[in-house]
Amino acid sequence: MIIGVPTEIKPRENRVGINPGGVQSLVQAGHEVHIQAGAGAGSGISDEAFTAVGAKIVPTAADAWAAEMVMKVKEPLPEEFGFFREGLILFTYLHLAPLPELTQALMEKKVRAIAYETIEGPGGSLPLLRPMSEVAGRMAVQVGAASLEKERGGKGILLGGVPGTRRGRVAILGGGIVGSNAATIAIGMGAHVTVLDIDHDRMAYLEDVYGGSIETLYSNPKNIEAMLRWADLVVGAVLVPGARAPKLVTREHLALMEDGSAIVDVAVDQGGCIETCRPTTHDDPTFVLDGVVHYCVANMPGAVAQTSTFALTNVTLRYAQRIASLGVVESVKADPTGLGRGVNCWDGACTYEAVAEGVGVPYTPLAELL
Repeated sequence: MIIGVPTEIKPRENRVGINPGGVQSLVQAGHEVHIQAGAGAGSGISDEAFTAVGAKIVPTAADAWAAEMVMKVKEPLPEEFGFFREGLILFTYLHLAPLPELTQALMEKKVRAIAYETIEGPGGSLPLLRPMSEVAGRMAVQVGAASLEKERGGKGILLGGVPGTRRGRVAILGGGIVGSNAATIAIGMGAHVTVLDIDHDRMAYLEDVYGGSIETLYSNPKNIEAMLRWADLVVGAVLVPGARAPKLVTREHLALMEDGSAIVDVAVDQGGCIETCRPTTHDDPTFVLDGVVHYCVANMPGAVAQTSTFALTNVTLRYAQRIASLGVVESVKADPTGLGRGVNCWDGACTYEAVAEGVGVPYTPLAELL
């Protein structure tokens, strides 16, 4: 199979869809990998590093998109819709629930679109989402701490404090992979940390791991409001696989927060769990609304592209190898509850129920199309 890897065009998206080790594995298995010239530069990977392991460097995005399967990092932007065609296998993060235009384009062109974020592992885990959730969770507290600095509109609080002053207070909405990684960094920086969740087992696990360094609370409107009054930094870390994130914090809630407090909504690429968040970019990452600093960059891991690219390839490669070697139909048939759950669009139909609901299109079970 020919696999194409175009340069990411989302603003400041420095990741690339595969690293040289992944290319080498695919080439050794008898496949061709076409990398757009300069695609790896933002991750510190030269064209020469790719050619050294057998990749072919192609000059344009059109050349990379001409492959049988395209591996990316972020969802295609409108400028890339013209590359869609019937039978193309698109393997990338898609986050379609808040993106009706992209979903319609994939359906109209009959692209076979497989979303990293909805492929499932044992016990309903999301193995291809996990590494980027780990990165984003850890980054959330770093950028949140910076957003609390006075020059960035914040209240001027140092999360760890110093002797004789209070420590910063961090409330994390959601105790999953993003939330637990955010807690790790916040605790390490010396902050007071509270995690809100609705899963008792998850809260028990977090308290076992972090002991007295963390407090957990059941996530309900009353406790969320109490945390908004208390917190200097709120991290939105709620995920419903494939679906829009639930709105846990409304515009009215901002009045509960002190001026100069900060919000980081990691769920913004799924519509956000903070009503007042809108996608921002690394070029202009924050805005202030009702006195609260909002950080809502939809591709946070792109800022640490080298770490993110290598972490991503570690989990995507085995699925890419399977698709390339068996073909997409047989691969999906062989793993309907794993790789099959990643199929969001197939031959003109929307095959992921939460996406169909989010964008308002009919849902068709994938099994009916195979």
